[in-house]
Amino acid sequence: MTAPPLRCRDCGTTYADRWRCECGHPLDYAERPLPDGPAPDPAAFDTRAGLWSFAEFVPESPLVTLGEGMTPLVDAGDWDAQFKLEYVFPTGSFKDRGATTTVSRAAALGVDTLVEDSSGNAGAAIATYAARAGIDAEIYVPASVKDAKLRAIRRAGATPVKTEGPRQATTDACVEAVESGAGWYASHAWNPAFFAGTATVAHEIALQRDWDAPDAVVLPVGHGTLFLGAYRGFRALREAGWIDEVPRLLGAQAAGYAPVVEALHGAAAAAGDNDAADGIQIPEPVRRHQILDAIKDTDGDAVALGSAAVEAELADLHAAGFYTEPTCAVAPAALREYRERGVLADDADVVVPLTGSGLKT
Repeated sequence: MTAPPLRCRDCGTTYADRWRCECGHPLDYAERPLPDGPAPDPAAFDTRAGLWSFAEFVPESPLVTLGEGMTPLVDAGDWDAQFKLEYVFPTGSFKDRGATTTVSRAAALGVDTLVEDSSGNAGAAIATYAARAGIDAEIYVPASVKDAKLRAIRRAGATPVKTEGPRQATTDACVEAVESGAGWYASHAWNPAFFAGTATVAHEIALQRDWDAPDAVVLPVGHGTLFLGAYRGFRALREAGWIDEVPRLLGAQAAGYAPVVEALHGAAAAAGDNDAADGIQIPEPVRRHQILDAIKDTDGDAVALGSAAVEAELADLHAAGFYTEPTCAVAPAALREYRERGVLADDADVVVPLTGSGLKT
């Protein structure tokens, strides 16, 4: 079985498969599929295949799946928003969206060993789906990785490789291993198959709202896997004629690790400290320019939140019955910030994905 070819947006080179272009830039699909025809009746749409129910939008084949997707979209009255409960996935985070498509691509290519670097959630997801596929996996993690996430990686049969130093040191060690032939790089930051999976969050939101996109979606931004996935998913829906407008995409970053905020608003706006949101402590996102382009295209924005705001929001989420991990609280905290600043009107129709389970902490 073959996998769809990839192309570099910067130099135009096309590859059968590669983790990044020889020019150093990330790759994307040479072509992206779109359905031919009007949006189906939402009441009759068959969702039994989970996120793979949207196969007409997804360039990979569902070779490795655990029934992931179609997470609940519920009213959150205290926030005047809807929450998309991404923490109810098989491994407890939205990263399963990208894991099913990435490992399916690896299976189509006949890969024997996957290699990934992660602060925890992506590693647990890739390890779990690799186990489902019968593919070996090595997951590079920071030495400070939470025990619950480390256990998930080990119990799936993957080999965790701890690295000392900042998060970037983990990526550097992983890339060095990949380039020395350790295995196929199942990177949630570099691999376009991962974004093909996260794009389905937009498809689900639109379906659950009867093909009516919200005014805005507020999302956490580390490497931007969910942010860019949502952007690509909503754009594909608009190109297919299934929705009328792409919502504004509003990012939430951790203070002190907010390169997108710095690019938009300067160093002072990005400064601070946020040890609570460890899942998005990414100082140099691989697809930073694509994130900035998505913000510009949707009249979006990005803000940086400190630990105090995230911890207060986490307590409010738990008290309201949303048992999430700390990083997850960044987006609803940002929603409050956007409303206080007047970026969002009080009556704006907003969706906020809650990305990771509190059972992981």
